[in-house]
Amino acid sequence: MRTSLVLLSVPCLLAASILPDTIGPAHRTGQSQPALSDRAVWDDYGLKAWEAATYKSDVVKSGPSTFTVTAWQLRDPTAALAAFDWQRPETAKPSKLAPLAAATRRGLLFAQGQYLLEFAGYQPAASELAALGQSLKNVDTTALPLLPGYLPAEDLVPNSERYITGPGSLARFLPAVPPSVAGFHFDAEAQLGVFHNPKGDMTLAIFNYPSPQIAMQKVPDFEQLPGAMVKRSGPLVAVLLAPADRDLAERLLARVRWQAEVTRDERVPTQRDNPGDLLLNIFKLIGILVLFAILSGLLMGAARVLIRLAHRGEEPEVMISLHLH
Repeated sequence: MRTSLVLLSVPCLLAASILPDTIGPAHRTGQSQPALSDRAVWDDYGLKAWEAATYKSDVVKSGPSTFTVTAWQLRDPTAALAAFDWQRPETAKPSKLAPLAAATRRGLLFAQGQYLLEFAGYQPAASELAALGQSLKNVDTTALPLLPGYLPAEDLVPNSERYITGPGSLARFLPAVPPSVAGFHFDAEAQLGVFHNPKGDMTLAIFNYPSPQIAMQKVPDFEQLPGAMVKRSGPLVAVLLAPADRDLAERLLARVRWQAEVTRDERVPTQRDNPGDLLLNIFKLIGILVLFAILSGLLMGAARVLIRLAHRGEEPEVMISLHLH
């Protein structure tokens, strides 16, 4: 009985593996599942699997021979973006190795699809990172949300962005706003950032709702929060809670503008719309008809010759004339 249980558990362990056996010249030497802190936030981001693997390289080079890679599999690319903002250290610097990548003191943090990966003790090369991305299973290529782009860039504290998708992340990053006010049952999401101010840093949160009408309904709820300054722009609701400088807060809210993007279905031209192609096709058709007529005539003539040979030179279908004159 114990043997059967062990055999049944082996496929589960193999299916749960996220990281490959090799990264560049390094081979995996160990695997573990690290402990999670703030599980409510991970649940908001739809954490499905996570693991840490140790790699060792026998190739002599200037870099370290042993390093660790930690991987988290989230619900979708939006959740991976949210986890990337959360796990990114304050001292991290942007990296050009991937669209969502940051160089840290320990190594590299980057997101691809619904996966978030962290290198500790090693800075991977671009080729190694590309090979690692190809080894990930069923990578989700859904586009990232546009909401982070509405956060003003001026005076924004680096690496202070946080993405909120539910009550767990809201309680962690913006506890002054109750979940009932945020209205996550409307499929709301929020992007927040900290802005530097000599009188005191301010936290700006931008909530995104499915429609401007829902955003209009939520504005009075946000305005009831103590010291809240609220602005609506389309389906966006920007909120500043008890700002230290209300004049600067007004200027900050004024920079939050929603821009509607209208897409129109356009007819895609084809080869049939080219007059030159039309004339060329006409001549091709004429040539095909002429060739068909010639071949038909040759076949008909050959058939008549064969018929005459079969009847010893006589025409079997010759017309009989009656000379009645």
